[in-house]
Amino acid sequence: MVFKRLLGAMGAGGPSVDTVLDGGAVAPGGILSGQVHLQGGSADVEIEHIGLELIARVEAEHEDGESEGAVVFERFTVGGGFRLAEQERHSVPFSVYLPWETPVSELYGQPLGIVLGVRTELAVAGARDKGDLDPLAVRPLPVQEAVLEALGQLGFGFRSADLEHGHIGGTGQQLPFYQEIELTPAPQYAHVVNEIELTFLATPAGMEIVLEADKRGGLFESGQDALTRFTVSHHDVGARDWNGEVDGWIRQLVEHRASYGSHATYGHADPYAAGSGNGHHSAHESGHDSGYGSGHEGRRSGPGLGTAVAAGAAGLAVGVVGGLVAAEVVDEVGDFFEGDDDEGGEED
Repeated sequence: MVFKRLLGAMGAGGPSVDTVLDGGAVAPGGILSGQVHLQGGSADVEIEHIGLELIARVEAEHEDGESEGAVVFERFTVGGGFRLAEQERHSVPFSVYLPWETPVSELYGQPLGIVLGVRTELAVAGARDKGDLDPLAVRPLPVQEAVLEALGQLGFGFRSADLEHGHIGGTGQQLPFYQEIELTPAPQYAHVVNEIELTFLATPAGMEIVLEADKRGGLFESGQDALTRFTVSHHDVGARDWNGEVDGWIRQLVEHRASYGSHATYGHADPYAAGSGNGHHSAHESGHDSGYGSGHEGRRSGPGLGTAVAAGAAGLAVGVVGGLVAAEVVDEVGDFFEGDDDEGGEED
């Protein structure tokens, strides 16, 4: 174990912390478990509070350009109210539920380029220090996997994935951001669609699936965006012809010119975002009074189709986004989030 000593607010002789997550990726709505290991410093201290924060790297587009920032999207209290003696070792087990809308960071073990982390916060004698930071791996729910598998079998390919700050109007979205999975069109749709953007909004009962098509323009008309959404139950996984169902969704999407909702402008900057300013939302409608817009410019794009999915599946092939491999994604968690510690942070 590599303990991180809590400097700064607690002094060089303060306690140190190492949070160890149980192995394997966790599904949205699933249980994240592990242990917070503490080691006492040069004096006895009262551990008032042990908290965990779930953090995501989120993209924001505003009038001055695009930026990235760290957004805390859930907090848990997992311990506290005990005395930690000098040099004492003490472990606190925890088990918490991930939010249902937690973004998916991997598919069949292949990273999608989504950066998620679990940060441990320790409160001692009225001072708080954000200590250990660990990468969080999230796998898809069965319904998400079924939809992605069907898209792969229909000929769609993985292009990139990111998290966009803002709210998709007309949905039950709870988090202040949403995940977009960008897909290259299947051959049968390549003449009418540049790309398909897919968003999953999970709930305990099922899934809202939002599809957006960046449509090609014809000889006498400019290209348009079209957007539509569908709802499925978690119990539908084994009860539907997913290839036929998803192909029907795509056909409905590309054959209708009407866009779902209108575009909107945002004006409130999230305290964890790297940039600030008024955001112009260029992809989805917003019904949220706080957040940034999303756009198509400046996004990372991968090398198209990468490694085929494992376990003999003939589904969606996932590439390594922007050249990142799993180890580099892990490194990026620390590199990205460590600079976003307490400035203008949200309050509990």
